[in-house]
Amino acid sequence: MHRPAPGEPLRRDGEPYPDDGLHRHRKGPPIPEDRHSVGKDAALILDAHFARASALPGELADAFHDVHIPIHPNEHIAAAAERADGDRVRRTGRWLVRHGTDRCSVTVGLALLAAVGTADDIPLIRTIGLLSNRFGPLAAHAFERQPAGVEALLWLAERVTGWGRVYVVEALCRLDDPTARPWLLRRACDGDVLNGYFAGTVATVARLHEALADLDTDSEMVDHVGRLLHLMSDCGGMGLTLAHYPHAGAVLEAHARRAGSLSPTVERYFTIAMLAQHLTTESSEAAGCTVAQQQALREAYLEVLDREEWIRTARAGLAADDSGMRWLADHRAPRLRLRAFPDG
Repeated sequence: MHRPAPGEPLRRDGEPYPDDGLHRHRKGPPIPEDRHSVGKDAALILDAHFARASALPGELADAFHDVHIPIHPNEHIAAAAERADGDRVRRTGRWLVRHGTDRCSVTVGLALLAAVGTADDIPLIRTIGLLSNRFGPLAAHAFERQPAGVEALLWLAERVTGWGRVYVVEALCRLDDPTARPWLLRRACDGDVLNGYFAGTVATVARLHEALADLDTDSEMVDHVGRLLHLMSDCGGMGLTLAHYPHAGAVLEAHARRAGSLSPTVERYFTIAMLAQHLTTESSEAAGCTVAQQQALREAYLEVLDREEWIRTARAGLAADDSGMRWLADHRAPRLRLRAFPDG
């Protein structure tokens, strides 16, 4: 699945998995009521397996199907991995990830590698991590503890979406490695609503406010900053909002100044319109700026949206049935009185 488009996410995150028939209509083992006991059942199975010197990895192929297996790092499974011989645990984890045919056993194998894996395991972990909705959390955790983890995380981040992207980008932010900042400033957000969980953290960790001068020469960064600002304007309950981001006013001003000098695209029109909407309907505190800044920013954005070339671009997007333009025309244009949507 990866070979036809090696630089892109897998279609539908690789689903359905080969074991879909066993899991589709299955309620699955119940999650323990005591969250601190999650993973203990799997750890007991691992302890019993590693206690037998003659036990082979393949004996675990179907051993976890009837117990609850957490997809996130788990202290009990990690402890079981650390109690046994490291080389044997690694061999077992590699076998389960490479040859397992049930997602439960593959998840346990990945958890073993996340606990005691080495740099040699990075290619295997990257591959299973492409199935990011389920295996992303453990793949990201495995890379966080590797010396070459930042490079591996960046590789995976380029190729995952949805929840997988949340797990991987959050791991990059926790590492706070300077070598990852250029990517975080330009490519972390792909426009998915789930980006709201990490957008504010990206802006903070990547020190966006210190890189604003780059907006004058970097159109990719301008577009990404627009996505960050849009996400932070409406991510309450998910992540850091503009209201609580200390550099919101300065970043908005820099974006407004530069965005209008670029050629129009449907995405740019949508982003600017959404920011203008936020500045129109919310208080200056919610936008993270002063009252004077709010009025100036709103007028600057509306001036761009009212340019003839930008209007033509928006109408072309609407004619092509672009979902963003359609939603904007139906729900936002009347409040902003945008000329691109006179009948909105």
